[in-house]
Amino acid sequence: MKYLSILGSTGSIGTQTLGIVRQFPNEFKIVGLSANKNSELLLKQIKEFKPKAVAIMDRSKVDDLLNFSSCQVYSGLEGLNKIAALDEADTVVNSLVGSAGIGPTYNAIKAKKNIALANKEALVAAGSVIMDEVKKNNVKLMPIDSEHSAIFQCLNGENISEVEKIALTCSGGPFRNYSRQQFENVTAADALRHPTWNMGNKITIDSATLMNKGFEVIEAHWLYGIEYEKINIVVHPQSIIHSLVEFQDKSVIAQLGLPDMKIPIQYALSYPKRFSSMQKSLNLAEMKTLEFKEPDFDLFPCLKYAYEAGEKRGTLPAVMNAANEAAVHAFLDNKIKFLDIQKLIKKMMDNHNTINDPDLNDILETDRKTKQETMKIIEEERN
Repeated sequence: MKYLSILGSTGSIGTQTLGIVRQFPNEFKIVGLSANKNSELLLKQIKEFKPKAVAIMDRSKVDDLLNFSSCQVYSGLEGLNKIAALDEADTVVNSLVGSAGIGPTYNAIKAKKNIALANKEALVAAGSVIMDEVKKNNVKLMPIDSEHSAIFQCLNGENISEVEKIALTCSGGPFRNYSRQQFENVTAADALRHPTWNMGNKITIDSATLMNKGFEVIEAHWLYGIEYEKINIVVHPQSIIHSLVEFQDKSVIAQLGLPDMKIPIQYALSYPKRFSSMQKSLNLAEMKTLEFKEPDFDLFPCLKYAYEAGEKRGTLPAVMNAANEAAVHAFLDNKIKFLDIQKLIKKMMDNHNTINDPDLNDILETDRKTKQETMKIIEEERN
């Protein structure tokens, strides 16, 4: 049996993870849960899964939990870190959104917990620091992303030195056929209509700008030690092939499946086993077409920014990530236009003096300052 702490248990990945735990009660035991502010749903989860401890970021919601549950209740970032390093847990599922997931990932690894990682920002902003700790503490880091789960499976039993290149597939988001002119009038409601995946708001906007795919390029570099020139992106609207690996003998191995996050979540939890699934099977005969094309780096410049940040390393990826996070929240709040997201990222990256060999504190401080400066620019331009 694996003993799990879930960071972000009330979000999209968190609730789907609990659905899998519900299916396999003899394989998993929940010992820790955390939420941002949804105390009502967290309370329901406490009553069902009976964890040892929980944390809620919004301190004003603590009494909601203390009055109706008997487990240990923590709050704020300190509480989140307590759940990440809980003695009873052997595996931490990190489904937090944004840079809030960096510190808890680091602390869980230092506490020698295996990580099932859905939080992209931990590797994007702090890849060198996180992977150094993974090696130092001899823990497993399993990706929950469908694309990185696919690569992991394609590489299983293979020699990484024989990899010629990898291809991360990309649906292209809701605007893959848009012109530059059409982007001018995009609303948040438009951007939240993802054609194939059902995800949280922030990651859905990242998918619309293709920033999400840029993040995955940087993640792939850190997860598999593959140089950026060997990491390609291919637009595949049907989201059936989740990624591919080409080897030096020109053999290509791909992982296929319907676009359902429960599949990579379950694999990350069950590895090295494969449990039976209740999800729908893929029927290729039903697929009329499978399309592939190269992404348009000019229409979606966030892809270029990710390659640039990844290759320059240091604190530049943290700046890119923080500027994007602040800009996406402003867009969802109708404070800026869709195209302003990429403009703000570029501006913050251009203005940054990179720290070449940062520690965790450097990265977190860069994240804080960049968000603060990005929001300042947004407010100044609105006024």
